[in-house]
Amino acid sequence: METNVNVAANTDNSAIETDAVIIGAGPVGLFQVFELGLLEIKAHIIDSLHNVGGQCVELYPDKPIYDIPAVPSCTGQELTDNLLKQIEPFGPTFHLGQEVTLVQKREDGRFDVETSIGTKFITKTIFIAAGVGSFQPRTLKVEGIEEVDGKQVFYRVKDPSKFEGKNIVICGGGDSALDWALNFVGKAESVILLHRREDFRAAPASVKKMKELCEQYEMQFVVGQVTGTEIQDGVLKEIKVTGPDGVTRRLPLDMLLVFFGLSPKLGPIAEWGLDIERKQLKVVNTEKFETNIPGIFAVGDINTYPGKKKLILSGFHEAALAAFGAAPYIFPDKKIHLQYTTTSPKLHKVLGVESPTFD
Repeated sequence: METNVNVAANTDNSAIETDAVIIGAGPVGLFQVFELGLLEIKAHIIDSLHNVGGQCVELYPDKPIYDIPAVPSCTGQELTDNLLKQIEPFGPTFHLGQEVTLVQKREDGRFDVETSIGTKFITKTIFIAAGVGSFQPRTLKVEGIEEVDGKQVFYRVKDPSKFEGKNIVICGGGDSALDWALNFVGKAESVILLHRREDFRAAPASVKKMKELCEQYEMQFVVGQVTGTEIQDGVLKEIKVTGPDGVTRRLPLDMLLVFFGLSPKLGPIAEWGLDIERKQLKVVNTEKFETNIPGIFAVGDINTYPGKKKLILSGFHEAALAAFGAAPYIFPDKKIHLQYTTTSPKLHKVLGVESPTFD
């Protein structure tokens, strides 16, 4: 990662007093830091993952993203690196590898927040930018597969070079399965895409490219499901695949990649007294993106409201309005005015840039 992050060390048990706690260090959580920073609000960020970037970095760090305004194309990692660079002037503190386990309203109107490793906060506002919550890949349910999990069976690609020159079977019919299948053609010894049906949930262009490569014998596509394994001395030698015709065939392989999607879990968030609808947090209105508990805001994929679209772009918009919605809790006697980063000397000072002079 190109940009350093200020990761806090849990040196004592005293509570950290702050204006804002952001739960979730994905793109929307990072941009929330920026919008709060423009209003001179200092933030601490908590994430259950050990790295910043959320799903963008964890699931598709090298996958291109095309719908970020003014950025024709960037990967999940590049987007994260740029956001980290953008929020550098505000010096946010990150608390990684820990999950928020307690959120409780105090008599003075602030909140007590505590994490799974005992880090404590007293904060005036909370911003939940936890994406789909605590997420885990949906696993392959086949007897004995756990024995080779992390050795030959993987649910995400962290080091693509590990699969080069190998005989790979990729399970799934979504974008991740198709993207990695196309990526490994020409790098792996062989690539077989395995999906339970002919229809895909992936981008049509990816499906078309996959079929073209199959016609050119560069890869194979097999319809069926994994129903068994052949493991000898702790090594996965073959998988048993049952097709729609009911016939079970054997596929030799070195590596098995499984992309069955994510199983979202709200975890402790479900116990904080927030209004929840289909595992998402309902916001009271779209003026501030505040939840039913005053002082707690929900931004990004974790929230729901009429017309909600799960786009990073939407999350950025929500973060901006949530910051203005939170300001009265932090500066009750201060009138907050909208200022523009192009012309405001005050914002230039906050950002640490020189104000331009105009002839």
